[in-house]
Amino acid sequence: MSSSMRTTKPHEIVEQALELSTADGCVVIADEKSTANLRWAGNALTTNGVTRGRTLTVIATVDGKEGTASGVVSRSAVTAADLEPLVRAAEAAARGAGPAEDAQPLVTGTPQSPDFTDAPAETTSAVFADFAPALGEAFARARAGGRELYGFANHELVSTYVGTSTGLRLRHDQPKGTLELNAKSPDRQRSAWAGRSTRDFKDVDPTALDAELAVRLGWAERRIELPAGRYETLLPPTAVADLLIYQMWSAAARDAVEGRTVFSKPGGGTRLGEKLSELPLTLRSDPNAPGLESAPFVIAHSSGDDASVFDNGLPVPATDWIRDGELARLTTTRHTAGLTGLPLSPGFGNLILDGGGDKSLDEMVAGTERGLLLTCLWYIREVDPATLLLTGLTRDGVYLVENGQVVGEVNNFRFNESPVDLLSRASEAGRTEKTLPREWSDWFTRAAMPALRIPDFNMSSVSKGV
Repeated sequence: MSSSMRTTKPHEIVEQALELSTADGCVVIADEKSTANLRWAGNALTTNGVTRGRTLTVIATVDGKEGTASGVVSRSAVTAADLEPLVRAAEAAARGAGPAEDAQPLVTGTPQSPDFTDAPAETTSAVFADFAPALGEAFARARAGGRELYGFANHELVSTYVGTSTGLRLRHDQPKGTLELNAKSPDRQRSAWAGRSTRDFKDVDPTALDAELAVRLGWAERRIELPAGRYETLLPPTAVADLLIYQMWSAAARDAVEGRTVFSKPGGGTRLGEKLSELPLTLRSDPNAPGLESAPFVIAHSSGDDASVFDNGLPVPATDWIRDGELARLTTTRHTAGLTGLPLSPGFGNLILDGGGDKSLDEMVAGTERGLLLTCLWYIREVDPATLLLTGLTRDGVYLVENGQVVGEVNNFRFNESPVDLLSRASEAGRTEKTLPREWSDWFTRAAMPALRIPDFNMSSVSKGV
């Protein structure tokens, strides 16, 4: 980034781009991103660093006889000399495009953010001021206990500024922190994983995580081979999050109405109002959820079935997607809400599942006669969109529980399951807690989930993976 752009505040860049625009409508999004990270291996820090950058997105809209077209151009490291060419490129893209199917009037009326003209928030290595010494203590304990710790801590802070030709001036600061810790035995034959999502690294304790991993490595000293089959299975919150995030990514109302998803009703329409679970499960999103705060307005850099660039700045309300086990909402833009006749329900920035339970995962283990306890899932892929059948692998520890006690580690499995079907078969939900979705942590971190007991989870084949 040039020195001139470093000294120019993001809101000034937004204003300059809007002033340069000659289109009928214009939306400008400036994303100021800073990151700080630590990495370690074999009980020792290996790297650390801090990065900063800016991305500018210009969305131009052009009214024509057949409708309104849009053009979107995003570039990073934009210099002052690049600003006008960027705006012109977006306008050219709009003029060269056909009418946008999702065209709507640009949003108006949202109150201006009081901090819109303030400098962006930035993270620094100081975010690890308390965490790093505790990590050093975890290293010492691991060495003394014959374990090796690997992993990373990453903190990201994005300040997003949204300005429009209709007068919106909005700003949102989004922190995102992830901690992943992997413990291995010296011979590398045993491995255990734990992860945490955090806004500021003040609520994560690496020594406590190391103690948890030490217990799991101890469980793995006894190895038990099990065949493929259906097993009573305890899904920890991280696994539940990974499955339900994918479910929400597949919950666009338009796709359901057009008969393409698991939420399509046979014969036409959607499954809205249908009972998906006998448990009192409520799946919801709330931009003001404590510890999981997300943008209270739409930030859309591109259009799709669940997002529209024309909706930038639209307020995002708290929404129940499933309420007391019943499907209550599907995601819509203003365009798809109009097409389907369903309520406007913008996409989600966090995901929370409440199941009415108060038991910890350990207490659920204690109540298990015989079953499997998973650590996490990975390599999740879709097999059939009509049923949302997913396949994937277990990773870093599958344990056999007998008479309320973990008796050893078993082999990994490939699974074949639909999260929607799992909700219908779940027999118990534990206590909801903030969790890190392992598979989707690069894209989505703000989740709170309970553990779920599934009486007959389908382990379709044995996996030789770690």
